[in-house]
Amino acid sequence: MKPALGLIETIGLTSAITALDAACKAADVELIGYEKVIGVGKAVSVTIHLAGDVAAVQAAVDAGVSAAQQIGIVAAHHVIAKPDDELDQLIEIFKSNLKKKSGAKVAEKTNKKQDTKTDNTTKAKGGAGKS
Repeated sequence: MKPALGLIETIGLTSAITALDAACKAADVELIGYEKVIGVGKAVSVTIHLAGDVAAVQAAVDAGVSAAQQIGIVAAHHVIAKPDDELDQLIEIFKSNLKKKSGAKVAEKTNKKQDTKTDNTTKAKGGAGKS
């Protein structure tokens, strides 16, 4: 069975994170992506993309919208119960973009840790550290 697609678009990151937290706690859904757009209502909007079975996605979107509206603005929300085959390509793009974003953050953190270790090793040996 093909997963349903749920979308929640909020104004601001805090509302989006709140929506995602409530959505994931309410039902068994997977975050498959997110997009940040500058210019929606002269502000920054963040859209989260969720996937799962229809009932779970509907419950998750409802919970996420309710939570986000308590602290901010929800610009739009929608559940596509049976996405067309053409949307499978878009869903795969969402997933690959999320992996790239996550992978870049992990690689960045790993590099920083390695730089810190190198810096500390150099200082311990009496050499000058990185500036």
